[in-house]
Amino acid sequence: MELRKFRASQLFNGYQLLNENNVLVTDAHGKVLDIVSTEEAGDNIESVNGILTPGLINCHCHLELSHLKDVIPPQTGLIEFLCSVVTKRGFSPEVIQQRIIEAEKEMYENGIVAVGDIGNTADTAAVKSKSRIRWQNFVEVLGFTDARAEENIAHYKNVLSKLESALQSSAIGHRSSLVPHAPYSISPKTFELINANTKNQIISLHNQEHPAEDELYKTGGGDYLKLFKIFGIEQSPFPITGKSSIRSVLPHFNNGQTIFLIHNTYMPEEDVQWANEYAANNNIKLVYCFCINANLYIENKVPPVEMLMKNNVQLTLGTDSYSSNWQLSITKEIQSMHQHFPALPLETILQWATINGAKALQWDDELGSFEKGKKPGVVLLSNYLNDSKRLI
Repeated sequence: MELRKFRASQLFNGYQLLNENNVLVTDAHGKVLDIVSTEEAGDNIESVNGILTPGLINCHCHLELSHLKDVIPPQTGLIEFLCSVVTKRGFSPEVIQQRIIEAEKEMYENGIVAVGDIGNTADTAAVKSKSRIRWQNFVEVLGFTDARAEENIAHYKNVLSKLESALQSSAIGHRSSLVPHAPYSISPKTFELINANTKNQIISLHNQEHPAEDELYKTGGGDYLKLFKIFGIEQSPFPITGKSSIRSVLPHFNNGQTIFLIHNTYMPEEDVQWANEYAANNNIKLVYCFCINANLYIENKVPPVEMLMKNNVQLTLGTDSYSSNWQLSITKEIQSMHQHFPALPLETILQWATINGAKALQWDDELGSFEKGKKPGVVLLSNYLNDSKRLI
């Protein structure tokens, strides 16, 4: 059997950082055989500078928006950003496809092995059908009114079917599910239909990215009314509950789902505690996903990392899209976390980027750690977390 042996400045096995005297041993295809001491490893060791890590997991991306790279200026604020995303999508199919091709290649080469990917269309199907990345497709539903709920669900089920049809011949094991976009874009009946259609599935929800989200449910007013006007809606179409957005919409779910809550930049601790208690009592599981570079790009704000850690939630990392990031690199997300939260152990952030993401996407039988029998990919993080590249 042909072996590959890797030795680095540090070896991160998915759970902890090991020193340079540890050697990762795989077969030629990247299947993990062992981690042994340098003395035991013998000859033909490939020595590299940096941190050797399992393949990286990107839990939140919008690959289909890759054509918006450098189109929306940084730090416009979330409401202006959303208005730009809605109104600046008039690109030719050829440009959209080429940018999707480039973005997928970038993610693969910088060591991303699995992605939780949001899409309103099947534009990414052709690229994903040939991709060596594993895709959890989140087919994102938009539905402002109950009156069109059934019609909207039927439309997005058709998108989901197109993706599943395009990817069914792949041996990688992609998945697809319907997901709600955000509390400010989904009507109560639409939420109920998504709940009914996603039993025991993995879904996602953009959550509390701006104070106006809570204001919308507490009063019916706020800055989101500006976004609604683009769609010809003059007032909030959603019920005024007097509660925060997460308390208003999470009770629609009780069907065994794993729910990624994305961003959470304005989520107060009392809502985290409430959400976790609701999940524990109602047959759902919550995963919290940080996209720190997107938060910095849109609003120059960082998420409440220490508070969420204090509440013992499951944490993961995502890049968001090229409409709201300078690159699609989990390594750069690790770097930003490390820079903005220097007291946070690097080992912890690396866990979010590997084993936590693999467990959250339910692919930890194969990905996320250097455990015997897995094929998680082998990635080198180098140059003080400025660069990463796939070795296998």
